[in-house]
Amino acid sequence: MIGLVALAIAMGIGRFAFTPMMPLMVRDGSLDAVTGTEWATANYVGYLLGAISASWFARSPRHGLQIGLVGVAATTLAMAWGNVALPWLGMVLQGSAGIFSAWVLVCASSWCLPELARRNSAALGGWIYTGVGLGIAATGVMTWLGGTQAAVVLWVELGLLAIAGALYVMWHLPRHSAASAPSACADVRRRPAPSVRSGNIGVVLCYSAFGFGYIVPATFLPTMARQLVSDPLVFGLTWPIFGTAAAFSVAFAAHRLHGWSRRKVWAIAQGVMAVGTLLPLLQPALWVLAASAVLVGGTFMVATMAGLQLARERMPANPTPLLARMTAGFAAGQIAGPLLVRLIGDTRVAGWDALSLASAAASLLLATTSIWLWRDGVASAPKQQRS
Repeated sequence: MIGLVALAIAMGIGRFAFTPMMPLMVRDGSLDAVTGTEWATANYVGYLLGAISASWFARSPRHGLQIGLVGVAATTLAMAWGNVALPWLGMVLQGSAGIFSAWVLVCASSWCLPELARRNSAALGGWIYTGVGLGIAATGVMTWLGGTQAAVVLWVELGLLAIAGALYVMWHLPRHSAASAPSACADVRRRPAPSVRSGNIGVVLCYSAFGFGYIVPATFLPTMARQLVSDPLVFGLTWPIFGTAAAFSVAFAAHRLHGWSRRKVWAIAQGVMAVGTLLPLLQPALWVLAASAVLVGGTFMVATMAGLQLARERMPANPTPLLARMTAGFAAGQIAGPLLVRLIGDTRVAGWDALSLASAAASLLLATTSIWLWRDGVASAPKQQRS
């Protein structure tokens, strides 16, 4: 429950709250599209920096978890004062929120998974990742039902929710745990690090492609829906759908697919996501965007869960460095997506605009890496059986 709540706050609010809030702030006149894009980019860059620096907490992921949650709560509440008149403030706050949310994701995974394994409950590891979808869904419902309120009020409400979640985690977090005991660090020194040939580079690259692939719909779905209909009670539904699909899919994967190869689960999720990113290219309609929200939302946390659990399997003594590299690659990929849209600008290729071209590139990358993960998983299975 600790990990679930931590990820709900860090990712559902710290990482993704700005997605449904941006069109509401634009509506209120407190933000324009250009400044909003800069703030979103600052969050992505912050997430990258947080992923790179998360290895600081390799010996004590519990402390990184606490610091990250406090930071998410503080930056979310402070966003009530962010507006187009103070663009630097919003940029700093969103960048900081990205750093803190990355710390929580890496440290929650590093602390919770070994702790569950110590308690002979490793099969429950997947359930902590339902927190991301539940957090996104909760944020989406708040911004959907509260869409008639001023965005400032919604930021305060989200900040208070983040504070409540952070207090819950810190109250229930054990003061001492075998998952972060010094003996684990000693074990890391005794065990040789996996070599490049073990496939860690390929895993990091696939996770980076995943970051690029999901970010276009994750960033622009509510905005694309708002272009079709201006009522917030209609266009605001895309984000709760996205989050609800994420929560249910992770719960299904944790309950039904816990015995499957993590690599194969990841491959399937990445392949389905490729279909979700391709759908908006076929027809600009609300039902298409809703289907895309289900397919991308229903797979992006399964891919996250499977990828991070695979990292835990590959480096069981101390997964934090590999988790940090994967999260850094993911963050770099999600920066590259909007950057590509910005670089293409108003240029059209074969009638496709920048968003369509980025979606096509995302679909291609996701499909290619899905095939690689599946084939490599099939090839490695006989080796594991022989060993």
